[in-house]
Amino acid sequence: MKNIPVAIVEDNKDIRQALADIIEMADGYELACICNNGEDALIKLPIFQPHIVLMDINLGGINGIEVVRELKLTCPEMLFMMCTIYEEDDQIYNALNAGASGYILKKTTPAKLLEAIKELNEGGAPMSSQIARKIVSSFQSKLPAVDRNDSLNSLSRRELEILEMLATGLVYKEISAKLFISSETVRKHVYNVYHKLHVNNRVEAVNKYFGK
Repeated sequence: MKNIPVAIVEDNKDIRQALADIIEMADGYELACICNNGEDALIKLPIFQPHIVLMDINLGGINGIEVVRELKLTCPEMLFMMCTIYEEDDQIYNALNAGASGYILKKTTPAKLLEAIKELNEGGAPMSSQIARKIVSSFQSKLPAVDRNDSLNSLSRRELEILEMLATGLVYKEISAKLFISSETVRKHVYNVYHKLHVNNRVEAVNKYFGK
């Protein structure tokens, strides 16, 4: 199986090295390049063309959200996962609106980080459970219950169950363990959820689920 090429954009030397060590020591992943700031990323990422980019938000100069917004225009196939300390709603929504496909916190364990990269590479939209709960709570507070129910009529009971687990930040492997089914079965259910809701990833599914 081909290694997943991953780039790191991080201005803190210690965190940058820790992330690099995690990627380089793991089977199935390769470190494509390291960028010290946003300006560096705008130059290097189009050259090295990593499939996944771990992107910090506060980079000192141009921030990570602006880097994502600019590079998604020129490198639409590149997938960005924000890797940050920020849990504020505005930062989350701004990053997702700019084109990020995932959002995890820097306190995420190495195993969870690698699992999130793998899920993103396979078409998912991984989010730390804290981030997913914030998004879910925000959508629930703005949407009448009747509208929420109407949007789910096309889903089976199992599909709805899996969608709710996705919304809490669980990855396929964790859902598989909780439901005592294979990861491939989970993946098929998720595909059906996306198809029925006419969406392409977890963020869009949660948006559609809660009527955004």
